[in-house]
Amino acid sequence: VLSHHTEMITTQQALSFILVGAIWGCTNPLMKRGSAGIENVKSSSGPVSQSIAELWFLVTRWQWLLPFALNQSGSFVYYLTLGTADISMAVPLANSLTFMWTWVVDYML
Repeated sequence: VLSHHTEMITTQQALSFILVGAIWGCTNPLMKRGSAGIENVKSSSGPVSQSIAELWFLVTRWQWLLPFALNQSGSFVYYLTLGTADISMAVPLANSLTFMWTWVVDYML
């Protein structure tokens, strides 16, 4: 017998997921901008060396590193909130808000 038990999220959880969506959505276009030029990074020593060169390119650019650090703070809030939230509500809420904020910020840039 299947149970149709639906658990609502609390106001604090909802606000946390709104914050996560805003952080992720706002930082995604900024990280994209901060990584501009990575396609010009070339290493002739193979794929591992290429990956290291690209990683070095990114971590030495504050334009990418700062939005990435903020993005990871959103991931930390998401991780903390997932511990108490219904995952079937949490994932779609956070992801849909991320898409919305990404579109808004990308449009504004």
